[in-house]
Amino acid sequence: MSEAPDPEVVELATKIFDLARQGRTDALVAYLDAGVPANLTNDRGDSLVMLAAYHGHADAVRELLARGAEADRVNDRGQTPLAGAVFKGETEVVKVLVEAGADPAAGTPSAVDTARMFGKTEVLELFGTS
Repeated sequence: MSEAPDPEVVELATKIFDLARQGRTDALVAYLDAGVPANLTNDRGDSLVMLAAYHGHADAVRELLARGAEADRVNDRGQTPLAGAVFKGETEVVKVLVEAGADPAAGTPSAVDTARMFGKTEVLELFGTS
């Protein structure tokens, strides 16, 4: 039997995930620089990069990656931040992730599969596929 998490820790983690979703890069970076892990994940396996990418915050994604966050970390559904950004049409985020070495073939569905599914030819060109 495991102990319930400390409510203060849960509250802080929730705040940090919200900062990623909202693209509040300066505040997010302050927490990371104070010791919050760059690969922190929520109860669904969504990383800070996933949340920032899905919500279109290229600067937050860039800063997270610069602090050691994994570009290809999959969530509990097998999705990557790159596939999420493709799905949401966040081309600037896609570019940041690709420049950081994110694998367009990783995850299920992969970013390549997602781009094909939604006819996003400009993204496929970024990946060097068609």
